Amino acid sequence: MAAYGLYSHIQSNKRRSIALLLGLFGLVYLLVYAGALAGEAMSYNASLQYLARKAWQDLIAAAPVATVGTIVWIVIAYYFHQTMIDLLTGGHEVSRTEEPRLYNLLENLCISRGITTPKLKVMESDALNAFATGMNERQYAITVTYGLKAALDDAELEAVLGHELTHIRNGDVRMLVIAVIIAGAIAFFAEMFFRLWFYGGFRRRRSGDGDSDRGRGGNFIAIVIAIVLVAIAWLLSSVIRLALSRSREFLADAGSVELTKNPDAMIAALRKIEGRGELAGATSAVMEMCVDNPREEFTDLFSTHPSIEARIKALVDVMGGHDPGPLALPGPEEEAPVDTLPGPTGPWGGAAEQPPQPGPPSGGPWGHAPAEPRPFLPDRPPIDLSAPPVAPPSDEGSAGPSGKPSR
Repeated sequence: MAAYGLYSHIQSNKRRSIALLLGLFGLVYLLVYAGALAGEAMSYNASLQYLARKAWQDLIAAAPVATVGTIVWIVIAYYFHQTMIDLLTGGHEVSRTEEPRLYNLLENLCISRGITTPKLKVMESDALNAFATGMNERQYAITVTYGLKAALDDAELEAVLGHELTHIRNGDVRMLVIAVIIAGAIAFFAEMFFRLWFYGGFRRRRSGDGDSDRGRGGNFIAIVIAIVLVAIAWLLSSVIRLALSRSREFLADAGSVELTKNPDAMIAALRKIEGRGELAGATSAVMEMCVDNPREEFTDLFSTHPSIEARIKALVDVMGGHDPGPLALPGPEEEAPVDTLPGPTGPWGGAAEQPPQPGPPSGGPWGHAPAEPRPFLPDRPPIDLSAPPVAPPSDEGSAGPSGKPSR
């Protein structure tokens, strides 16, 4: 399936994503080796070289089990990740009848590019955010908050939907979900390792196995190395997962502009979303999928998204958009339309007739001419009230209908 957007960059990012995901599998094996090393150190009083060799043998024996376990983890998440996300966020699927505005905007974008329309979901939240999920065309879904729908106009909503469609079409959603799944597996096994460590799960000694060259004194160093390896595996899994998200936000913004041909709408949407996207109760993995992740880390390295300023600057420089600067959302009193405010009422409870507005005279005894022509009315009234009164005819000289004097 051909991608669209900044084509060469997207294809390059896809190849890098696959390589990073393969690297995550390598981190699983690294974690298994660290656990084996710690287990051997807790079992033998031996040299570091001996413990490392035994841990390598344990890794080779455990590698098939670790691979199968990771695959099972992925399969479970493949079929149930959307259900888990909906439980966390409260999102639910809606139809065209329930949300005609959102559905029509999304469907029009999909028709324009021949994309299968994903499921549309909404969640009860005042936050301004949206995210895409799914692993294949049958699972793809875009979730929008009610706060985003209320705060953005049609052009801005269309830009956000185009942003999420670009994530889906370019395979970003699938890659990010897989990366989050594997990183979750690494975090799970790392936590299990440390729990076994603190609760003494590895504390068992075995008698000699016939090796006379195992030496002594390497246990403490082996344990330290195992802890460092676990920390490195956890850290790298987080960094790789964040890298999968950061580089794609620029491409998704550009893809949205390609779909809508409106860079200003994407910029205005980002300005309104800026600092207002926090989803209460959502995990960090869910926030990484959103249009914006307002949860700031202690360094930019660990931020899941580029800053709003950086994304807007790219849209201005590359797409020719115009930045209006930070935007304040209207208050509740400013959102009420004028025509909904109650007007003055007449004596019978109906709306009072408004006085005529000043303007150029339109002629006629009734003042202003009607806004629309009324062909069934005569051009002039049957009685001209503005003409002077006519004196009644006298008896003398009065003529009848034939012109003769009447008698």
